[in-house]
Amino acid sequence: MKLYYAPGTCALACWISLEWSGLDYEVERVKLGSEEYLKVNPLGMVPALDVPDYKIVTQANAVLNYIAVSSPESQLGPDADLQAQTEFNEIMAFLTGDFHPSFWPIFSPNRYTVSKKADELDAVVQAAYQRVDRAMTFLDGLIGDTDHVYRNQRTVADPYAFVMATWSVKTPKPWTEYPNLARFMKVMKEDEAVAKVLQLSK
Repeated sequence: MKLYYAPGTCALACWISLEWSGLDYEVERVKLGSEEYLKVNPLGMVPALDVPDYKIVTQANAVLNYIAVSSPESQLGPDADLQAQTEFNEIMAFLTGDFHPSFWPIFSPNRYTVSKKADELDAVVQAAYQRVDRAMTFLDGLIGDTDHVYRNQRTVADPYAFVMATWSVKTPKPWTEYPNLARFMKVMKEDEAVAKVLQLSK
């Protein structure tokens, strides 16, 4: 398998998960939206996972799920019962549908207004800060007194939450100000696979 990534993006969560999984893989750094990469993923975004004899899988949630299911011995997915899977799917939906998008107006405020006025663009960013805080507070509650996002066990949800939480340093209230999340981030940063990926992905 080959994982296409760009530095600092959620694709690093897939890379960390691949390290945890024990699966054979390689990585390739790409330029988002480049003509060459558009041939791999027409949306021009990462991650993309090229799976031999299958297809190129896009969207972080789908890639992470593929990794977890492909390596059952690594136990990176939810428990087998319906309630556990529903809980896990709900968490992943929060990460992909609420947490991740909350940062978009901060990175690209021009996409959320037709105005080019600096004060109106800043208003978009200020509103996004509030949305990020709500999502971070919810994530802090999910973690609770554990070291993981789901049922105090290591899953593909952990690196996804970790990578996106690092983006909060661009807001007035970074991850260090959420007690449970701060503990979680410390544990993640001490993980060998996480440290390896952060170093190699620069």
